[in-house]
Amino acid sequence: MSFPHLDASGRAHMVDVTAKQPTVRTATARGFVRCSSEVIAALRDGTAPKGDVLAVARIAGIQAAKSTPSLLPLAHVIGVHRASVELEISDDGVHVEATVGTADRTGVEMEALTAVSVSALAIVDMIKGLDRSVVIEDLRITAKAGGRSGDWMRPGEER
Repeated sequence: MSFPHLDASGRAHMVDVTAKQPTVRTATARGFVRCSSEVIAALRDGTAPKGDVLAVARIAGIQAAKSTPSLLPLAHVIGVHRASVELEISDDGVHVEATVGTADRTGVEMEALTAVSVSALAIVDMIKGLDRSVVIEDLRITAKAGGRSGDWMRPGEER
């Protein structure tokens, strides 16, 4: 099995995508921030000491999707044409989902994962004073569409 991110000597390099044609591509990622019932109550009541946790997490995730090449050294600079972050409070934490879209030469899976990761980190940052045992769990790509490899959905995930 060959890895396109390795050159003939086995050193990491950025894959050359200049000959590829731009296509419409999307990717969705999800994750979960497990936290205490005290935090859940504060999120539902809007009484978290640092303010509107979900609004900050949403904006942080969108900004992160656009900043992915600055964070991941081999990620391509692409036009992020759409980025959304959805947050849902449950009884034991916050579900985070990001969908990112482009019309470019490479996919947006890393942008979607980065958006979920940074959204989750923003939640942790804003609630850590209430719950030091908060955990980020189950970060994953759930679906992608477009590009040479076509559409894919993780088994067991609904759209």
